[in-house]
Amino acid sequence: MYYVAKTMEIAGAHSLHLSYESKCEKLHGHNWIITVYCKAKELNQDGMVCDFKHIKDKIHGYLDHGNLNELLPFNPTAENIAKWITDQIPECYKTKVQESGGNTAIYEIDDFENENIDK
Repeated sequence: MYYVAKTMEIAGAHSLHLSYESKCEKLHGHNWIITVYCKAKELNQDGMVCDFKHIKDKIHGYLDHGNLNELLPFNPTAENIAKWITDQIPECYKTKVQESGGNTAIYEIDDFENENIDK
């Protein structure tokens, strides 16, 4: 099995829709640190699991300096963002989203190998 990881920083704003009162309901920003983890049994025709540039273009290019409430069709919590990113890259099995020094969310596909047999 081959593994690669791409880490990038994304500046983005969001406001959360919560079931309780919180200062996070106000529009605010983070310098998100995103790590995308990918794997494949076989390398592609270029000798890669996937191109790092493809990951950056797809994720960073879309989200950076944006209002995540406008760009994403869900409540943009770190957990929801991690899942969305994982769903954007076919080879991705896990994404780590750090919105601040002490706050990190991770989404990982259970049994990725069986769900993605052709990868």
